[in-house]
Amino acid sequence: MIARILRWLMLLQVLAVLGVACLAMRAWGVASPAVAVLLALALLLAVRALIVLRNFRQSRRFGSPVPPEYQLGALGAARLFFGELRATLWTSSWGMLRPRLAVLDAAAPSGGLPVLLIHGYVCNRGYWTRLSGMLARAGIAHDAVDLEPIGADIEAFVPQVEAAVEALCARTGSAQVVVVAHSMGGLVARAWLRRHGVARVARVITIGTPHHGTRLANLAAGANARQMRRINDEPDSWLAQLAAGEPPAVRALFTSIYSHHDNIVAPQSSAHLPGARNIALGGIGHVALASDARVLRRVLAEITIKCEVVKAPCTPHFG
Repeated sequence: MIARILRWLMLLQVLAVLGVACLAMRAWGVASPAVAVLLALALLLAVRALIVLRNFRQSRRFGSPVPPEYQLGALGAARLFFGELRATLWTSSWGMLRPRLAVLDAAAPSGGLPVLLIHGYVCNRGYWTRLSGMLARAGIAHDAVDLEPIGADIEAFVPQVEAAVEALCARTGSAQVVVVAHSMGGLVARAWLRRHGVARVARVITIGTPHHGTRLANLAAGANARQMRRINDEPDSWLAQLAAGEPPAVRALFTSIYSHHDNIVAPQSSAHLPGARNIALGGIGHVALASDARVLRRVLAEITIKCEVVKAPCTPHFG
């Protein structure tokens, strides 16, 4: 569904660019069609950049303090902004339009625990393009879910995760999987564990998940967005109930990777999950988290550690 919506949005953007280009030639005196199109593309890019900038401004307004060791100078802030803009443009304009996973490299050593990828709010499996490629090169079997309908209650996604876990275990012959989840996907994974238990999960790695909600969800649409809200600086009641039902043994299964400069999760400390292994990074935006080399190295390291614990051959290549 998301891919179809994005294709229509892409068509609208193409039409808008052509319309602005025609306007530039007829009303603004631009003689060259190529220059007119470039001008229209620049205006479209400026609009997309302003949206990203707005999210950064909002996230800092409601954000948690950035520790001194993660403070950014002007150059670091520019890299943060343009890195997030690039990731947003690539994901929405290409990756999620053609949602597919990489095929395992036949030459890579196979084995270890399979990995299930769970995307976040208003995304699909195309979000995982780069991580999927790295898993494939490492010989790690993996699959992903496409959570639909896009605005559904988070609990409604649980059966989809359950079916995906069953299918992945059946295909690989493994009794357990490692779950890697971005943003809302981490909450979906927690809801799945609450309903189905921990027997089939070896590790859950969340990336930029608003475990205690985010103020930016207050402006988003859908039942799932309402469940991720923060009201009066407190998480939504659904999040509170989810946390209340998790014993220490469940939290110990989690690794939470997050950025102090996340532009969607605000406060950024909301991604810190008590009782879990928490890994904080800096200078990375929300969408860029699953394509940033530092994050991917951490994710693959967490998968490798678990594979070694169960004594399975699993040697990811950090390419």
